[in-house]
Amino acid sequence: MLNLIKKFVVAIYIRLSQEDEKELKNRNGTIDSESVINQRTLLTKYVNDNGYILYKVYIDDGYTGTNFDRPAFKEMIKDIEAGKVNMVVTKDLSRLGRDYIETGKYVEKWFPSHNVRYVSLLDGVDTFLDTNNNEIAPFKAIINDMYSRDNSKKIRAALHSMQDDGKWVGGCTPLGYMQDPKDKNHLVINEEEAPIVRKIFKWAGEGMSTYHIRERLIAEKVPTAQMLRNRRPTKRNSDASKGLWSTKTVQGILTNQLYTGDMVQNRRSRISYKIRKVAHNSKEDWKIVRDTHEAFIDRREFDRIQKVIASSNRSTKKVIRCLDGLLYCYECKHRITINSPRKTDGKTYITCNYYRLYSKLGLCTSHGFNYDLLEESILDVCREIFKNCLDKDYLKNKVISNSDSTAKLANLNNAKLKLETLIKKSYDNLDKMYLDNIEGKIDDSMYNRLSNKIKLEIESNEDKLKIIEEQLNNSDNLEEENNTKCDSIVKKFLEMEEPSRDIMMRLINKIEVHNDKTIDIYFNFKKLNFFKDLYYHN
Repeated sequence: MLNLIKKFVVAIYIRLSQEDEKELKNRNGTIDSESVINQRTLLTKYVNDNGYILYKVYIDDGYTGTNFDRPAFKEMIKDIEAGKVNMVVTKDLSRLGRDYIETGKYVEKWFPSHNVRYVSLLDGVDTFLDTNNNEIAPFKAIINDMYSRDNSKKIRAALHSMQDDGKWVGGCTPLGYMQDPKDKNHLVINEEEAPIVRKIFKWAGEGMSTYHIRERLIAEKVPTAQMLRNRRPTKRNSDASKGLWSTKTVQGILTNQLYTGDMVQNRRSRISYKIRKVAHNSKEDWKIVRDTHEAFIDRREFDRIQKVIASSNRSTKKVIRCLDGLLYCYECKHRITINSPRKTDGKTYITCNYYRLYSKLGLCTSHGFNYDLLEESILDVCREIFKNCLDKDYLKNKVISNSDSTAKLANLNNAKLKLETLIKKSYDNLDKMYLDNIEGKIDDSMYNRLSNKIKLEIESNEDKLKIIEEQLNNSDNLEEENNTKCDSIVKKFLEMEEPSRDIMMRLINKIEVHNDKTIDIYFNFKKLNFFKDLYYHN
């Protein structure tokens, strides 16, 4: 393969996470060996010494290696796909990534399939050369992954300990507060933002609803937290960056116990050290420490406001429909509300929340379609998909595959096979050395030294093999459990004349409604999404 490429155009990839920085500072007082500067110096020298062409240096500074959602890495992948680069160089495998499954996918499948040479300099890995280091690469990736898992546990334990002591360990402080310049784990009043918070609590105490508070904030052009703190607009906060308050933000302030002077933390937590998505914790798991900072409102008034808000919510309750909470606008991505039946004709219509809140600004269209017809159409589509899902003959004639899960399983199986081969070779070497010792070809001291070394290698590889086998078992079990659970819920759906909202929430992740009445359904199970694609495209 080397002969097929006349010149190598190199992408140097550099990554340094915040955890790496902390570890290096603790170890040396300054950041050196893993730093961006030193990685660049080392890799640039390698490229120049070998006469390769350097296309670009891609740097992700402050990004974790447990996932590949990194801007510079994504840019590098796009340049590879555009044919601008045919060689990637990193300092070691952990700089590429610490998720052993995804790292293995890129090293063993993605790079080779795009005819890209990958070099991990310090690990001696080079995908265009046939070396033993390439065979060891999967095991090093697993060790890097285990390091991240262990590091995550240590960090979480340290954070929980600080939370128990009432110390602030969050990122963005609530509106009206900021970190104490003298102690970053203590909150103090932010005098620029404080008047806004006091207004909101004052208006709520006077009986104003969260909706009317929001309307008044917008009418008085009160700046949002995003505007005050000059946050970069994102899809999530784009409305707030334009000065548009939401009732959810107002209610979040009014119901936050932290404004009474109590430290309230651990309300949410990461699902996994590999996944940035967070989940809400139950109130029993919250960490609350009283009187840790200056309050905006006393507890008695705060409790009174909570009762007013709860009463207001109860008074506006409506009938929960089958698709309630699942409908989203395709154009603006905001939720779609199912309105109460009209008094004139009894018909129920849906409305895009974004349009309803800001109709005067023309930010979206109403999507005011007949809900009952929409629900009937969606249920008919689901019945067709679910029948196919349970039809074994139909399933037998289709090839069900998922590229990501297939790649992950392939990497695990490849690593398992290589380990088994290494273990067998080690045992063969032991047998051969034993015979050489008996025949006098090697003396006892050399035999003992070499045999002990090989036994340690066997023990290490057998431990790694156990980890991989466990991963394979978990992967198989999880897929089987998901399919069994899917079939069970699907059967319940098909047995019902009128499917319940609970069943729909278990089966469907979300439904996007287009302005032209087209619908996109996203299911919670891969198996159903597979049949959905067949149904829509066949």
